[in-house]
Amino acid sequence: MPDSSTHLPQEFEAALASLRAASPRAELRMQEIPAPGSLAPYAIALSADVSPGPNGHDDDSDLGTGRMVLLYDPTEPEAWGGRFRIVCFAQAPLETDIGLDPFLADVAWSWLVDALDARGAAYIAASGTATKILSTGFGELARQGDGAQIELRASWTPLDAEIGPHVEGWSELLCMLAGLPPRSEGVTTLPRRRTKRG
Repeated sequence: MPDSSTHLPQEFEAALASLRAASPRAELRMQEIPAPGSLAPYAIALSADVSPGPNGHDDDSDLGTGRMVLLYDPTEPEAWGGRFRIVCFAQAPLETDIGLDPFLADVAWSWLVDALDARGAAYIAASGTATKILSTGFGELARQGDGAQIELRASWTPLDAEIGPHVEGWSELLCMLAGLPPRSEGVTTLPRRRTKRG
């Protein structure tokens, strides 16, 4: 994790300042975590969990989780198309019937793109996968019943050191996957999954 005791490129320092000045959604518990050291010369990583809110309980806090890594390579890798690259992950449990929706993956991807665009995040080369996972318990796990979750993995290349809007867009995606209402008008949410398996 970068700190002030390490000499950092000026552009990456500017990106860190923007990232740390971002205003993610209040429903998230976010923290910096150790970044993978093998992906780029410079990197910082964030972890976030959707909080149940003031009326929730600790055992209901598995509404959604995510990770985001900002990579920086001054040599501008050809595959990135720039000096920065963001890699992120978001996951949330769902009601089983929502997990069966054939358009769920498309909706999850569009939420990410819309959240980034709504915040003016400048980027290119977005790519990713949206995975729906359905599960049924058997044997000792039969009492858990059926379950579902959505998992989105994505990456894109920010065009400048203004990373705050990217963090805010990612935080919006996490909250929307968890069924929380969007900050933007005219966006439909998934019904909140608040029944536990078992």
